[in-house]
Amino acid sequence: MTEKNLTMLTDFYEFTMAHGYFEKGMANRRAYFDMFFRRVPDGGGYAIMAGVEQLIDYFKNLHFTEDDIAYLRGRHCFSEAFLDYLRHFKFECDVWAVPEGTPVFPGEPLVTVAGPMIQAQFVETMVLLTINHQTLIATKASRITRAARGRTVLEFGSRRAQGYDGAIYGARAAYIGGCQGTACVLADRDYKIPAGGTMAHSWVQMFDSEYEAFKAYADIYPDNCIFLVDTYNVLKSGVPNAIRVAREMVAEKGIRPKGIRLDSGDIAYLSIEARKMLDEAGFPDMQIMASNSLDEYLVRELLVQGAQIDSFGIGERLITSKSEPVFGGVYKLAAVENEEGEIVPKIKVSENVEKITTPHFKQVYRLIDNKSGKALGDVLTVYDEEIDPSLPYVLFDPIHTWKQKIVSDFTVRPLRVQLFKAGECVYESPDINEIRSYCLSELDTLWEQIKRFENPQTYYVDLSLKLWNCKNELLSACRI
Repeated sequence: MTEKNLTMLTDFYEFTMAHGYFEKGMANRRAYFDMFFRRVPDGGGYAIMAGVEQLIDYFKNLHFTEDDIAYLRGRHCFSEAFLDYLRHFKFECDVWAVPEGTPVFPGEPLVTVAGPMIQAQFVETMVLLTINHQTLIATKASRITRAARGRTVLEFGSRRAQGYDGAIYGARAAYIGGCQGTACVLADRDYKIPAGGTMAHSWVQMFDSEYEAFKAYADIYPDNCIFLVDTYNVLKSGVPNAIRVAREMVAEKGIRPKGIRLDSGDIAYLSIEARKMLDEAGFPDMQIMASNSLDEYLVRELLVQGAQIDSFGIGERLITSKSEPVFGGVYKLAAVENEEGEIVPKIKVSENVEKITTPHFKQVYRLIDNKSGKALGDVLTVYDEEIDPSLPYVLFDPIHTWKQKIVSDFTVRPLRVQLFKAGECVYESPDINEIRSYCLSELDTLWEQIKRFENPQTYYVDLSLKLWNCKNELLSACRI
């Protein structure tokens, strides 16, 4: 896609703080910021990381134009020295992130930005905007595709997305999360996500009869024939006309149509009756697709009711994550460096325990059981700690510390990769299909109890003893 300069897509307070740091001589003081989230949407047990490729593009293209400088000068609150700093701005931060497609959990840093204070603070809005949106949609897509129990799920939500970027990047995230394709042509062109589609009700209405509409479409697209059968009456008109045209296709061209689509009515009942009609007519291979404001709960209920559906087209409830449209990731200062280059941990304290941050520059590890191949849990450590897999390791709940588990015979996997080193990109984003396949394989490392839709088993993100002590020492120092 054509690169867009999104440098000015930021909150104004990031400029006021940057100017303040500059004026107080703190512009180049090294700071460490973490992006993390506190709660999984929809009461789920996990989220799916997405948006890293677009975040990389943003960091690569950070620069201020003369028009940007002129605009800021016109606000009459920034010094000329600061504006000149922006004019010669060059991104110099180190950045680490969890790879796209990875199941992630509350409290663990998905992205860490470390570098000059002005720069690390300034990128907050775009880090949150990019990761929050795509992670939200990828997570919703994962839930829906799991509810479909192996049936094809296509993303159909472009026209209901919040803006064109929401449609394009939403389609990308949905594909990462498990959807097999999209209706969005631009997502196909730019991200190689398979796009498809056949007809709308307007096609059927344009002809003098439903039969003529189906016949015309079959003449033009014999190899991609899915008839939309609910324009008038599904069982008395739509399915009979689809069968009539199907028979003519077989007789005239030796081609069998692919199926029908239901977009309204009692889809469970209609699909069952339509399946009977198609089978009795000699077309058991014609598939039935369902659309119309579906989500994971409706998909699951349809299948429980015995609906005869082979694939689903999911629109607004996926592309907007309608049931919970905010991911809620935050971006918080975790540490700074003093004049001697020592890392000084920082903590944010709140009366709400959930909002107390975990300080320090951290590493994130995932422990995998060697026998089952399942994840035992994630551990946050201080940046210079390593976990020795040859020794038993004590996992303990960082809040309810008496809850402990000793694990052994496990593999330790660092969860994050470095994206940028001193402002230079050192990471190449995988192909979208690689990301999607990786996502599906990583989901297999989670126990089924964690993937439940209601009341999932908690997946623990624990702290190392060293990090836990650091956090508690800072909390003790904050007591009044």
